[in-house]
Amino acid sequence: MDTEIELWELAAPAFVSALPALIEIYAAAMAPPEEQLPGRQAIMRQHAEYPLFRSVVAVIGAGDAVGFAYGFPGRPGQWWHDVVTAGLARTDPAAVRRWFADSFEVAELHVLPQWQGRGIGRALLHRLTASRPERTAVLSTHTGPTPAHGLYLSSGFVDLITDFYFPGTPDRAFTIMAAPLPLRLPVGGRPPAAGRPRGWPSTG
Repeated sequence: MDTEIELWELAAPAFVSALPALIEIYAAAMAPPEEQLPGRQAIMRQHAEYPLFRSVVAVIGAGDAVGFAYGFPGRPGQWWHDVVTAGLARTDPAAVRRWFADSFEVAELHVLPQWQGRGIGRALLHRLTASRPERTAVLSTHTGPTPAHGLYLSSGFVDLITDFYFPGTPDRAFTIMAAPLPLRLPVGGRPPAAGRPRGWPSTG
């Protein structure tokens, strides 16, 4: 029998409280050098302060998190937005206007490796972007035929740049992607239902 998975939307303060658990999911999914984790957690905490921030957590059982996603409106002055739009403007200024003038940035989306392949990532992505007022969604993902790239393509994203290198990571290529909102659902699919947090995460 399949384990029931619920999606809980967390307001910014609850997301910040949950960061110790969520950063473990990030570490398991991305396998970064351990010394980078405090900095990544600090960035996530900063992102939670952005206006119209939204986060979604996938939980099982009594509230064990197995995946999460979050994002916010992309605006000038934000690091990712400025780096990506500057790079894209060098080759396709029209694409900057089309995709980034009114965009929602999917900043992070991660699922524990042992829970991947069950549709959790798709459910998180669609719940995160559901009913957003922005015209488009934008994100970056590792370049290559990865499951994540396949998920984004099947949800309506297109590649804008396929070999993009962020400052500080010259050895890792990323693909910049964008999609019109609302996202495309798979054939026969339906928007995932949202669960309601029952006191998670614990603060006591």
